[in-house]
Amino acid sequence: MTLKRLFNAFKVYGSFYLTKWLGRPIQWGLPFSISVEPTTACNLRCPECPSGLRAFSRDTGNLKKDFFREIITHLGDQLFYLTFYFQGEPYINPNFLEMVAYAHTKKIYTTTSTNAHFLDDANARATIESGLDRLIISIDGSTQEVYEAYRKEGDLAKVLEGARNVVKWKKALKSNTPHIIFQFLVVKPNEHQIDDIYQIAKEIGVDEVKLKTAQIYDFKDGNPLIPTIDKYSRYAQMQNGSYKIKNELLNHCWKLWHSCVITWDGMVVPCCFDKDASHKLGDLKKESFKELWKGETYSNFRKQLLKGRDKIDICNNCTEGCRVWH
Repeated sequence: MTLKRLFNAFKVYGSFYLTKWLGRPIQWGLPFSISVEPTTACNLRCPECPSGLRAFSRDTGNLKKDFFREIITHLGDQLFYLTFYFQGEPYINPNFLEMVAYAHTKKIYTTTSTNAHFLDDANARATIESGLDRLIISIDGSTQEVYEAYRKEGDLAKVLEGARNVVKWKKALKSNTPHIIFQFLVVKPNEHQIDDIYQIAKEIGVDEVKLKTAQIYDFKDGNPLIPTIDKYSRYAQMQNGSYKIKNELLNHCWKLWHSCVITWDGMVVPCCFDKDASHKLGDLKKESFKELWKGETYSNFRKQLLKGRDKIDICNNCTEGCRVWH
């Protein structure tokens, strides 16, 4: 928490609320929360994930640590929060924890999301030593049969072993971080195991359990992944049998003012819903972040959003922040 970061956040908040009031995009300051993509590669084949489906139309690869340092050089003194995740499994990038450690030296709060298959004893210790603040472990079933129904080619035993390794080293190194979260993506095949996950988390020593709703690509005519427990579903069934997103699409979006996503190869995209980077708002290999953040392409996208989010494809399946329950 520095005066520079606070002043930047004040400018961002002010410009967002002024935009809502005036109905035209005004952008002061720089984002104070960003996501960077360590890699597009993943060892699993989850059915609603481009990484899992190997279905990207964009280039794939690993974020280079020197390029990451350049990003932090330009944005680090404005940032409160840095998410090391977009698509792919972060631990596949061999320099992932080195980049986390670098961000930690700049006093930026760091978080990542993992399927935990690479949290062997050595990586678990290195994770603690990197200074990572928040570790989200995806665990979508309490039995192997249910877990692999969504986490295709995954091994639940490895996930639990990885979680135990991190808890062990956190205690051994007397570290308060990372805050360890079991994230349970609620879908129809696993909704009956919600209570089990809380019990497993307690036994291992995980700090928190979060239940997350699932984004379904093909939902209008129903989908076997849509939960039967209504409060865990992003979609509501209508009288004609079809489904719609529950939330109303408002013609503004906080994410376009305070955050962005940077892909492994330097493309800047609006948010985590643009999984295939179809809305490229700039290229950090060709221009500075400040130039593109204040530039015409970004401004035009914000204008389009204010006119009607329903006209933007990535917004049509958006629930404004991926609802979670404790």
